[in-house]
Amino acid sequence: MRNGGEAREADADGHGELRQETGQSADPAPPTLLGRLKKHRLLASAVTLALVATGVAVPLALAGQDDGPPCREIPATTRALAENPAAATRALDPGDDLNRLDAVRRLLAHEHPCSDGGQALGAVVDAATRATGPDTPHTLAQARAAFGVVAALNDVELPDGMAPGVARMLAQYVVDQHWYLGSDDEAVLPAVPAESTRPNEKGWTTYGRFLAPGEAHTDFEHTRSYTRDKADPRDLIAELAKDPQAFAILYAAERAWFAYYLERLDGQGTDPAYQPKPTKYYPSPRTTWIHYDLEHMADRIGVLMGYRSLYARDGTIPDVTAFDAAVRRHTPGVYLADERQLTGRPPMASIAARKPSGRADENLMDARHELDTVLDAWAAARRIPEARAASLRQVIDNRYVWVLQTTR
Repeated sequence: MRNGGEAREADADGHGELRQETGQSADPAPPTLLGRLKKHRLLASAVTLALVATGVAVPLALAGQDDGPPCREIPATTRALAENPAAATRALDPGDDLNRLDAVRRLLAHEHPCSDGGQALGAVVDAATRATGPDTPHTLAQARAAFGVVAALNDVELPDGMAPGVARMLAQYVVDQHWYLGSDDEAVLPAVPAESTRPNEKGWTTYGRFLAPGEAHTDFEHTRSYTRDKADPRDLIAELAKDPQAFAILYAAERAWFAYYLERLDGQGTDPAYQPKPTKYYPSPRTTWIHYDLEHMADRIGVLMGYRSLYARDGTIPDVTAFDAAVRRHTPGVYLADERQLTGRPPMASIAARKPSGRADENLMDARHELDTVLDAWAAARRIPEARAASLRQVIDNRYVWVLQTTR
């Protein structure tokens, strides 16, 4: 992400807000396109009418030879989508067949938006994919829109100000984006209705554990045959991790999901709803999928911390101390698991909106310490057998350290 002259400020709740710097440059501003056309008023009027009629993003300034590329204004019609979530969802829904994916790309992928254009695009993404309330499940159209956003932003360098809005979208789908392993021809739809995610007679579903009833889920592994279209959340995380506010949003969502998950395990640290029927050929232990999920949580947090280290080494993050301080300013706090076993199945938006248990301390950026602290407190409160708690801790540590070392 490029530095577009924007500064971040945190409000009283720790949530960041972008403001445009007002300082004047010592160099004169480059002449604008319409300014150059003022000498030819008829031509200027014709150009102005054409731009208004098309409603597309247009170059606002012609760059000089050494000034870099011109910025492009985000159309008012696009900006207005942030205030109309239903319309935003329709605009970013690529369809079951992904035939509208190119239209989603045209709406979102802008290299040099003017002024606060990046922030406006992030707000559109958030509006299109966010559930209408923390206790409301995502609709099928919203889940498809989430797929469309990730696919449209594949290999795209986000403009300044856009990352926090995109991070909020991934936080809203924290369970779904954990399940991406790679594009899969057997994932036949970009999103599936709630009835397709119901557990089978063993209490297992391919879309995860402890899912809210009535919620549609994005299947990021879906791909369109004979194309390069894919929706890889991990690639997008690599771009989002450059921005401290986006980093904080993703890190908070992962830690909230970790606490939520532990709360629903039984006294043996297993899923009480999963009742496998092992055979002598397939033992199918009850711990398999719990370990799988915890590995994915450690993976996502390890990826964030791995990119932080990588970007500090290559200069993408020029001052890691300042970056960490900014992450703390945008971090709601820590998330401890409830001491009781909980049986509720709230939707993903509720996980993303979880209230923290306390303020973040100086150990926030030591993710391994944060995970172990939450796990140990939960295990002690629930009297989880020591051997089982040690097994869970080892699963998390192994994956976290491996991902941290291999993130490139």
